[in-house]
Amino acid sequence: MFVSRSMSRKVVTIYKDATVVEAREKLDKHHIRHLPVVEKDDILIGIVTDRDVRSAMPSVHLQSGHLNGDGNVLADIKVKDFMTIAPAVVTLSDTIQDALLLLQEKRVGALPVVDKQGRVKGILSVRDLMRTFIQVLGIGEPGTLVGVVVEEKVGQLKKVVDAITEEEISFGSVLVAKHWDKNKRAVFAYLLTLNISAVKRKLAKLGYELIDPMDWAIEQPSNSD
Repeated sequence: MFVSRSMSRKVVTIYKDATVVEAREKLDKHHIRHLPVVEKDDILIGIVTDRDVRSAMPSVHLQSGHLNGDGNVLADIKVKDFMTIAPAVVTLSDTIQDALLLLQEKRVGALPVVDKQGRVKGILSVRDLMRTFIQVLGIGEPGTLVGVVVEEKVGQLKKVVDAITEEEISFGSVLVAKHWDKNKRAVFAYLLTLNISAVKRKLAKLGYELIDPMDWAIEQPSNSD
C-alpha cells in the first residue's frame, strides 16, 4: 500500500519567519503536533513539533497560558530559530512499510510527504499508520487472535488456513512472524469470531503448538527457574 493512500492530505504548514507564538496557535487551533515549514510553492525546508515549540517558549508563558509583558521577546523567536532543517520525508510512491521503518529509524512521530520537486503533498503520522494497519488487519471488527507454531516449510500456512476455513470461520487477517527457532515460524490468525474453542482443539489435534499471543516473543524464552 502506498503512502499516498494513507497520508493526511490537509496539511497545516508554516513559514520560517513566523513567530513561535504563531506556531503554537496553529498547533492548538488544529489539534496537531507537527508543522511542516515551507517556503514559496510549498517547498519543504523544515519541520517543527509541539515539543519544539514548548522548548522555544519561556516556561512562564506556558504556565500562565497567555502572553503578557514579554510579548516583544516572543515575537523575536522565529520558527527558523528552532525548526529541524531537512527533516526525514517520504514520497508519494513510497509504501507504508517504508514509512514505518523510517519512523522507527528516525524516532519521529510524523513524516512530511513530498513530490519529486520537494513540495509538501501530505503528512503521514503514527496515527495515520495505526488507522491503516487496523483496516488492513481487520481488527476493527470483533474477533479473536489465534497463534500456532509451524515448521519452516512450503505449504504449512495453507494447511493452517484450510483447517480454520473448514470450520466456516472468516479471517480478518493472517500474519507470519519470525520464531526464535530458525526452523519454525509463528502464524497469527485474527478470526472474526469470539468462539475459537473448536479451532484450537482441531489445530492441536493436527499437531500444531498453540501460542498464547499475550506471552509470545521472538526471543528464546529463558530456562531459569
